[in-house]
Amino acid sequence: MESLGGPGAALVVGLDNLFPPLPSELVLPLAGFAAGRGTFGLGAALFWTTLGSVAGAAIVYLLGALLGHDRTRRLAGRIPLVRTSDFDRTAAWFARHGGKAVFLGRMVPVFRSLVSVPAGVERMPFGRFLLYTAAGSLIWNTGFVVAGYLLGANWAVVERYAAFFQYVVFAALIVALGLFVARRVKADG
Repeated sequence: MESLGGPGAALVVGLDNLFPPLPSELVLPLAGFAAGRGTFGLGAALFWTTLGSVAGAAIVYLLGALLGHDRTRRLAGRIPLVRTSDFDRTAAWFARHGGKAVFLGRMVPVFRSLVSVPAGVERMPFGRFLLYTAAGSLIWNTGFVVAGYLLGANWAVVERYAAFFQYVVFAALIVALGLFVARRVKADG
């Protein structure tokens, strides 16, 4: 943070969208800590980290848009236990709730990196996508950056609590996937 400053924070947070194992939950408190030490201001930390979030999400959106609805539907139909009707229901749901999904999804680990794909696939208007992404990312980033700013040298404490939240999300995903597979196998069996 000290050598790369705000643009470095933007780059690392942007990469979180492309490579989800790179956790923004670790980078954001560090940016807050750097702001507290005077490397850059708190406002600058929020600006750069949010810019990075939006830029990374825009790249993933564009990848989804390049993939497109029809190609994604065909690919989904090739996944074991997944039917094209599942994709159609998901696309219809996203058409109704896409704005909320993008906005709220920016505040949920794992989902925050993936929500840009359906937005691109379903061609959500790019301006709306950027607005929802920026708003949701700013809220998420503010919580972690301010925590790092306030905790100072103890900024790493935030990661422990964030890790717990991530584990809860992963556990919920595993349970949901297990239920989906069990139901589908039972229905097809």
